[in-house]
Order: sequence, then structure tokens, then C-alpha cells
Amino acid sequence: MLDFTKIRTYPIAQRRNLVTAADFVRPGDHCADWGGPKLRDLVRRIKAARAAGRPVVMMMGAHVVKRGLSLLVIDLMKLGVVTHVAGNGAVSIHDFEMAFIGETSEDVTTSIRDGSFGMAEETGRMMNEAINASREGYGRAIGRMIVERELPYAEYSIQAAGSRLGVPVTIHVAIGTDIIHQHPACNGAKLGAATYHDFKVYTRTIADSADGVILNFGSAVILPEVFLKALSISRNLGHAAAPITTANFEIRKGLSNWYYRPTKNVVDRPTQDGGKGFSFLVDHRVSIPSLHRLLTEG
Repeated sequence: MLDFTKIRTYPIAQRRNLVTAADFVRPGDHCADWGGPKLRDLVRRIKAARAAGRPVVMMMGAHVVKRGLSLLVIDLMKLGVVTHVAGNGAVSIHDFEMAFIGETSEDVTTSIRDGSFGMAEETGRMMNEAINASREGYGRAIGRMIVERELPYAEYSIQAAGSRLGVPVTIHVAIGTDIIHQHPACNGAKLGAATYHDFKVYTRTIADSADGVILNFGSAVILPEVFLKALSISRNLGHAAAPITTANFEIRKGLSNWYYRPTKNVVDRPTQDGGKGFSFLVDHRVSIPSLHRLLTEG
């Protein structure tokens, strides 16, 4: 095997980033209006779920952060609309880097050529140290670290908001998929334990999701699979988790119009015994501001 302790890193200050704080949308900013009867039906269901004290879970891939939409997610958390956020490992990393330097998203096409891709020292070191020391789970560990260290751009962090507000932010990873797994400080056993803890926290939410709403923004594989397994565990243990409303938001068509896992695992299968599934094909920079506006108007 290769000796990972010999991996070379470099200071993050040397890295050119493609996304900055200036790219982020704030509540109240003018954005393109989008909607229609289907979206308004979903909004009605979200409002009804919260009025009844039922959960609204927002699952996401990294493009939600990279498209500058974190502040809208945080606002929905503050307002008590979104009660649980679940992300993949890339969500956690981009979210941390925004809190740390107010920028994120390196130029992969250039950096992969010399093996410098993903090798920013501070991202790998700080995140792994927080995960390795924590018994609270992955998302909680990173959120707490951002808050306790008073990172300069913490207002942009969904994980920090979760720590402050007491809203679960769970991170679900596959080992080898994220840049912090490349860092010499990464401990596979600690990483696995942290994300497994988050899976249990997430499954507790799904067990209580009867008459609730599950939203998926752009996670094509990890979160749809995690959701389906959590739903199966919940029902195995006697929690019906039905009826349930689900919605999948994609930004582009897949090979057969819709990606298989989000369509089957989020929209179709979970709602076959009661509820309704929605599918939307629209850029996150349009869908999330529109959803935020409809949920907060009035």
C-alpha cells in the first residue's frame, strides 16, 4: 500500500478559488421568480407539516453551497421551517471553507495534473482533527469547531448554524470520496464512527417523518441511498413514516431524463403507501430562492 503519511499538502492561502462570499444570495435579494401549481402544492404541504410539528428535512449535494445558497438554508433553519439538514461530505467541506476563508471550490482541472488537488493543509487538518476528537457525530463536530474557533465567515456555515440553533446537520460520507480523506490526519475508523453516528441521528428523524416532508437538492447517489435505508430501518422498527411528502430537485437531465436513484428512492418508493412525490428540473439558484420566498412571504 502507499504511505499516506508522506502526502504533501500546501497552505490554503495559495489556492485560487472559484466561489466567494460575494457570490452568495441573501434573504431579500431579488432572484428569478419560479413556481406554478406544483411548487405551491409542495409549499402548502411544508407549511402544513410544520404547523403540525412534523419534520421538514433538506437533503443536499455540494452545489447548494457552491451556488451560494447557504444563507437561504440557514434562514429557513432560523425560522423553524427546515428542521434537519443532511449533506454529503462535499457539502461539509465547502461549508467549512466558506466559514474559514470566505471562499471555496478549487480549480480541479488544473490541480489534478500535479497531484495538488484537495491538498490544502488547513481544510484537511482542521476538519479531521475535529472529527477525530468528537463523539457527537460528523456534522456536529465541524459545526461546533467553527463556532468555538470563531471562524471569520461563520455566518455562511450551515453546520455552524445547526450547532447554534440545535438543528441537526448530519453528514453522510463514503470513504474515499472527499478531499479530507486524502490528508495524513484522516483516521478511517474515527471518520466511519462519526458518519455512522450521523446516520443514526438521521434515521431517528426519518422514523418521525409521518406527515412530514423530505426534500432532496441535487444529491444523485449518497443521500437517496441513505434515505431509503433509514426509511427501511424505521419501518422495520415499527415506525410507519407514512404518509410522507417527498420532492427531488435536479439541475439537469440524466441519461434517461431523471437520475435513477433520486426518482426511485426519493420520489416513488417512499410514497407508494401514502403521500405524494414531486420532481422538479430547475437550477438551484432559481428553485431555492423561489421556495424560500414562498415559504416566508406573509
